[in-house]
Amino acid sequence: MKMNKKLCSIALTSIAIVLFLILTLPTTSAATEQNTASAAKYAYITNSGSTTVSVIDITTNKVTAKINVGKQPYGVAVNPAGTKVYVSKDKSGSVSVIDTATNQVTATVKVGKHPWGVAVSPDGTRVYVVNEGSKTVSVIDTEKNKVTATVTVGKYPCGVAVNPEGTKVYVTNTLANTVSVIDTAKNKATATIKVGNLPTGVAVNPEGTRVYVTNEYDISVIDTAKNKVTATIKVGKYPWGVAVNPAGTKVYVANYGDGTISVINTATNKVTDTSKVGSCPFGVAFSPDGTKAYVAKETSGAVSVINTATNKATAKVWVGKKPVAFGQFIGSAAI
Repeated sequence: MKMNKKLCSIALTSIAIVLFLILTLPTTSAATEQNTASAAKYAYITNSGSTTVSVIDITTNKVTAKINVGKQPYGVAVNPAGTKVYVSKDKSGSVSVIDTATNQVTATVKVGKHPWGVAVSPDGTRVYVVNEGSKTVSVIDTEKNKVTATVTVGKYPCGVAVNPEGTKVYVTNTLANTVSVIDTAKNKATATIKVGNLPTGVAVNPEGTRVYVTNEYDISVIDTAKNKVTATIKVGKYPWGVAVNPAGTKVYVANYGDGTISVINTATNKVTDTSKVGSCPFGVAFSPDGTKAYVAKETSGAVSVINTATNKATAKVWVGKKPVAFGQFIGSAAI
């Protein structure tokens, strides 16, 4: 009898555990999906003429918050989980860390002189900040919010991008007309690639096989296996921001000097469309599903929203003074 009671008790306990798992797992999964969707829902626009970052809900194209970060915010990057945003401030030589759940600055990290470009590693553990005035890249440990390494690169570095594996970092050296390739395991520049005149923006395709660099009048396409420029694509005047769509089929280039966006077919390395967006477009980024692109226009105080099926602007969002949004300012859905 005692044995039967014991077996019965074990059976009931097992059933209770199974029921608990059945009831809680869907809830956990739903919460994860909700957090993932929320993580990629917002665009973070640095307003370089003020002290703020404007937060745009990309489902409604409305500004939902303005975050005070300090003078002259330029570079911006959202971590893969969508939980943190890193903003470089040229004036103070520091990076503000924003908690996206509260839209509050939770830390300030001192880096080098005149920081601009910012990029986050795919696992979210490292942030790479380009210091124009120091010829260096600061490597921030995101758990400690502390600089753990400083990498010497070329003259007047500006843009930065990390490959999908997190093994390489690409930095544009504007006054050296080169791109430095940093080995992230060594925190050392292991290659220097000659590109066009005055390189600024940089983006890596989803496969990690190509790097796109904006020069004064064209785009350099780098083969990452060879560390060599394999194509040069003529675009508009003074291109700055550059972004590759999630499918890797299109590259959007913001041409600051003529108020246009050049659309590049990555299979042919040809410009297939040129779209007017307004004065002085700077940063550009795609929505996670690739159906929309957002372009910050420095002199108009607005962001243009582009339908990527037609390559035409369909909406305008007013943000702040001199929006730049230089970097990956929209969260990724690849979680």
